[in-house]
Amino acid sequence: MNLKRIIDTLKSYDFRTLDYRLIFYVIALSVLGIAVISSAASPAMAKKQIVGLIGGVIIMFVVSLVKYEFIIRYYWLMYFVNLALLVSVKLFGATWLGAQRWIAIGNFQFQPSEVSKLLLLIFFAVLLSNNNQSLNSVKFLIFALVMFAIPLSLVLLQPDLSTSIVIICIFCAIMFVSGLHSKIIKRVFLVILPLAAVFIALIFILPADKNIIPEYQYNRLIGFYDANNEVAAKIRYQQENAVTAIAGGGFSGKGLNNDSPTSVKNANFISEPETDFIFTIIGEELGFIGTLATIVLLGLIIFECFRIGYRAREQIGRSIAVGYGTLIAVQSFINIGVNTMIIPNTGLTLPFVSYGLSSLITSFVGIGLILNVGLRKKITF
Repeated sequence: MNLKRIIDTLKSYDFRTLDYRLIFYVIALSVLGIAVISSAASPAMAKKQIVGLIGGVIIMFVVSLVKYEFIIRYYWLMYFVNLALLVSVKLFGATWLGAQRWIAIGNFQFQPSEVSKLLLLIFFAVLLSNNNQSLNSVKFLIFALVMFAIPLSLVLLQPDLSTSIVIICIFCAIMFVSGLHSKIIKRVFLVILPLAAVFIALIFILPADKNIIPEYQYNRLIGFYDANNEVAAKIRYQQENAVTAIAGGGFSGKGLNNDSPTSVKNANFISEPETDFIFTIIGEELGFIGTLATIVLLGLIIFECFRIGYRAREQIGRSIAVGYGTLIAVQSFINIGVNTMIIPNTGLTLPFVSYGLSSLITSFVGIGLILNVGLRKKITF
């Protein structure tokens, strides 16, 4: 009976609609990441990333072929599993550089906030689609905001501001795609903008030890603007090194695994080169060609997610595809923005490129969902 269901499920898909371009883009970007990780960190880390890539691709295809209704049926379970993971971080999580974001299982470290982004995306895509008729009612909006505020607060408490920003953007994208009325959007902006202005003003007015944000976040933010703040300037120094490294790469870069004495990476002036600052290593060792290839591949992945969302047969699929495309877009912008000193320093990995098995495998699970949505196409584009 189970075999028959599997066969019937496979027959229900039109594999001519499988987005082979998206599969190629994510694998190509991941392979690029592995090559750079080997140079930025060690061949041992690159081997682990290869294992993650192979496992991720297998999981991606499995998720893309699982019955769509089966995945979304357990959206409430996903929500509470997500809460349990985030709470467990506060209770048993490992701390690194002042942030408690990881759960250690033997030699393996797992970051629940990576999974949280995907689980919340699925949950709100289904929740808003199932309540589409009451989406614009005050009662439902309050309920949705409370459901969103609980996991968001747990992520903020780690503290993980950058992931919180990504989650907020995903939520806003899903709300918009689900049909939130323009009048409500305008009213929200009228309330949020003044509050945001006051919040930002307080950050710059209050001293570090009495500020409304943690001191290390204050130093990262103020250090981006205030060259006279010595503590903050040391944090900004990382970004200055990153910009120097990217500029030094020129058009074609200094080459992977190079031994150049002028290399910023070789002088150990870049922290977390295999994760938060991997785009810097791409710029220094592969030059403009490498950074352009990375940005183009990320852009093509985002475009395919939005395109699949546009063609989706159902509202849930549209929300998942657009939400995931937003996730990749925002996270990529933040990572590259930090590396190029466009925005203040904040730790966030570059999708499919940075080292980390939990991040890589979760990313491929997300792509599997997008492929699943694409196999149930509505219109051509």
